[in-house]
Amino acid sequence: MLMPSVFGRDIFDDFMDGFTFPDVDKELYGKHAKNVMKTDVRESEDGYEVIVDLPGFKKDEIEVQLENGYLNISAAKGLDKDETDKKGKYIRKERYAGSMSRSFYVGDDITENDIHGKFENGILTLDVPKKEAKAVETKKHIAIEG
Repeated sequence: MLMPSVFGRDIFDDFMDGFTFPDVDKELYGKHAKNVMKTDVRESEDGYEVIVDLPGFKKDEIEVQLENGYLNISAAKGLDKDETDKKGKYIRKERYAGSMSRSFYVGDDITENDIHGKFENGILTLDVPKKEAKAVETKKHIAIEG
């Protein structure tokens, strides 16, 4: 069924906020969807390729850190200050301004030097190698005589 909308937003969005539907994570849909970094993770034989869509961001607005085995990707941008000097007023603003972040567990054996990244055309690509997990030492039993 088609729902009436005003500027791309259903007129029932605010009315339906109080209702819950089973198996629906509302944080990923509707008015919250613009705040989520769209990410693909592709596995190969020797590692993983993490591909993150960051349209409109510049390289210096993106930060990637590795801390306690977690790969943290964050991006932040503000509105250009020049826009306030232009004549006229905005009727609608849809471009994202603010900050967002995602975290992925890559393991404690991965170091900053292992991860390689590039940023082209609004797409961040990170290559994360697979590392063998250290073998867990088995307990050695001591013989007890008697």
